[in-house]
Amino acid sequence: MTRFIHDQFAKDYLEKLLLPYGEVKAPRRVSGEVREIDVWFDPNFDTPPSNLSNLGLLGRIAQTPALIEPFRNAATGDEICDCLLKLFVVRGELQREAHRHQLKLSRAKLPKLWILTPTASKTLLGDLDAKVDEQWMPGVHFMAKTLRTVIVVIHQLPRNQETLWLRVLGRGKVQQQAIDELEALPGNNPLRFEILRLLYNLQKNLEFRQDLEKGDRKLIMRLAPLYQQELEQAILKGEQRGIQQGIQQGVQQGVQQGERLVVNNLLQVRFGDVDEELVTIIEPILALPPEEFTPMLLQLSREELLARFRQSS
Repeated sequence: MTRFIHDQFAKDYLEKLLLPYGEVKAPRRVSGEVREIDVWFDPNFDTPPSNLSNLGLLGRIAQTPALIEPFRNAATGDEICDCLLKLFVVRGELQREAHRHQLKLSRAKLPKLWILTPTASKTLLGDLDAKVDEQWMPGVHFMAKTLRTVIVVIHQLPRNQETLWLRVLGRGKVQQQAIDELEALPGNNPLRFEILRLLYNLQKNLEFRQDLEKGDRKLIMRLAPLYQQELEQAILKGEQRGIQQGIQQGVQQGVQQGERLVVNNLLQVRFGDVDEELVTIIEPILALPPEEFTPMLLQLSREELLARFRQSS
């Protein structure tokens, strides 16, 4: 299954977009049976800043505390109920904390749950009594007001600049069109380079998997040119710093940088965080060719990797 790779990309992607505007906790564990919220966003402003509009629909979502649950495949009824359970646990935690401090918890401090799903059937939306609000755009379906839950059906969103940042998390043609639009943004766009880097990392991580779906294979082909674009950006930055290098040396550095990104991302996907212990074994891992270190990173446990590469170092 490649879903966990896409899940990690979605968390990194949303964190990169939202971090300038508040605290992002991704993932965040909740009590009870072990569950993790994909992204918990808490804005650090009383009045939304004007530049939040640069994120379009995502910026509108980020105006209030939010639990964001992105799905690579269409969310099922059971999965949506599981997301609701996370929301209720968080609300309970916040209410108990306010009670301990003898504070009144305002409704504005309660997070909303935003479920991002590539598609959703009319039957599913009807069973959940999720309806479009006239004050919002097509594709944004609100459940009962008390539940504070919204289902965003990405494939139903209009194709415009306001929805671009959410359509990147879609599937198939919708995602490919969004990547085309992202690539066409002006080179000085502050988010363009960072998001292209995340997409490049996604492509490299998917390339190492053998169990790819047809859609993932198409996505790899679409993302492949981003590697050359990333390399050209790196060479350009080197020239701006006064480092005069030949094309071949620049290519070699790009390859080394790509391998380092792959190792770092695989460690992060496997173990959730690249702590100080894992950082110490990255160089010994890179001493091996990719065809040797990739299976190890995918199969060995944390303890086995530390034992294996600490000896090498």
